[in-house]
Amino acid sequence: MLPVLALSVLLAASPALAVWPLPRQYSTGSTPLRLSPSFSIKLSGVNHPPSDLQAAVVRTSTYLHKDKLQALVPDRGASSKGAIRSAKSLSSLTLTLTSNGAAKSISEEAVADLESRVEGYTLTIPADGSGASLKANSTLGLFRGLTTFGQLWYDWEGTQYTLEAPFNIVDSPAYPWRGLHLDTSRNYFPVEDIKRTLDAMSWTKINTFHWHVVDSQSFPLIVPGFTELAETGAYSSAMVYTPEDVKEIVAYAAARGIDVMPEVDTPGHTSIIAKSYPEHIACFEASPWTSFANEPPAGQLRLANEKTTTFTTNLLKAIAGLFKSKLFSTGGDELNANCYTQDNATQADLAAQGKTLEQALDTFTQKTHAGLREVGKRAVVWEEMVIDHPVTLANDTIALVWISSANVKAVAQRGHKLVHAASDYFYLDCGGGGWVGNNINGNSWCDPFHTWQKAYSFNPVANLTEAESKLVLGGQHLLWAEQSGPQNLDPVVWPRTASAAEVFWSGPGGDVGAALPRLHDLAFRYNQRGVNAIPLQPLYCALRPGKCDLQA
Repeated sequence: MLPVLALSVLLAASPALAVWPLPRQYSTGSTPLRLSPSFSIKLSGVNHPPSDLQAAVVRTSTYLHKDKLQALVPDRGASSKGAIRSAKSLSSLTLTLTSNGAAKSISEEAVADLESRVEGYTLTIPADGSGASLKANSTLGLFRGLTTFGQLWYDWEGTQYTLEAPFNIVDSPAYPWRGLHLDTSRNYFPVEDIKRTLDAMSWTKINTFHWHVVDSQSFPLIVPGFTELAETGAYSSAMVYTPEDVKEIVAYAAARGIDVMPEVDTPGHTSIIAKSYPEHIACFEASPWTSFANEPPAGQLRLANEKTTTFTTNLLKAIAGLFKSKLFSTGGDELNANCYTQDNATQADLAAQGKTLEQALDTFTQKTHAGLREVGKRAVVWEEMVIDHPVTLANDTIALVWISSANVKAVAQRGHKLVHAASDYFYLDCGGGGWVGNNINGNSWCDPFHTWQKAYSFNPVANLTEAESKLVLGGQHLLWAEQSGPQNLDPVVWPRTASAAEVFWSGPGGDVGAALPRLHDLAFRYNQRGVNAIPLQPLYCALRPGKCDLQA
């Protein structure tokens, strides 16, 4: 990873480059260059090109001609029309796969072991109109390079151009995990909304879709062998994800370089299971809910019951079979002890076994995780399972640090690899106001609203030793959907989520003042591609970089 100081100097000293995330190494010039009307993207050294690579080439070509994004300057590029007309023409971009052997598909490489993925690329665009070159030793790397190439061009009267040739870019991610979490239980999101989100994620090189697919409020996932869970637990028969839907989403994501990691939170956040399997749930819809859960409805798996543990293990294995990812999150957050204290069945099980609640949780966790390992999955958990509960976790278990960025050090000291998901930086729902009824002065628990600038300021290795820093896999933004649905999905997520995408691709140390013009550019490009990213400032400011800064 580039040192923080080196990246800061790079961002401050280099010419403007409207690419997000910023490449790790790059140089630009000041020569106008336009795409030839016959511009084409070619493949070289790729025997039997994978179909998803060919499809990515087609999508890139389509974006080049349909984005029609004008430069974000007051005259939108009119003053450059003479330079554009007289510029040299770029006729082709050649993609070269430098690795030996048969090319793997983007989809295969996107779901490979997290730490083994290869996403780097080299992009060279001469100023004289001679052919541009994109090289990588993986199809995933070629895909990332195509994403960068597609962001370099503006439109003026049907001509795609840049004023900054030549380009020399050598790029690869600082961290392997760059994610977005979406909760589809509290409110349902149709498949098309998820696919649009996956497209938008790929444009900023986000590579992990953390799908919090079920929770206490609803169970929209149709699971083979457990179909009654969705039959009784979905909001309606129209608000479900069938195995075919999951297959479509997983394939769509993988072709765009994204791994889909499912989460089924256990043993808490499982109230809805009681609709079809009441014997497995303690304190179902107990009242007042504030005594039994962090939010309504109350209900947790009877973790001390052997039959419940077996049921949960089999359920998780059945869900794991729907996904290609090697990762599977079993959650483990917000366990409510009072729920079990008040549950006669759980107390009887604990007494019969001579166990404490924590010992029963350890047994439950070991058995459910063992079941996932049997089907080739690596467990991911929320931070409480590492620092609050003395449970036995496999060495390769990944911890998501969510309650506070201040807890990262404690997780790292336990020796587990970790992913930043801190609510004080990356929760997209914070600052939305209280959603609990009959609570006039209620606020969201994680106030205030966290701006893109706040997320962009995050340092993934703050207060960590060198050894602890090596445990950081990356980070992600998260959307909990108590107050979100398809109606506001895009505005809540974009362009804020792009801030973390750059932190975990380019590394920390970026300057928000230098980044803002590029983020404006990204948001406008998203709008052109059908994603409803919100404005970050008045248009006056977006067209005049720096004029609306605090000290301007």
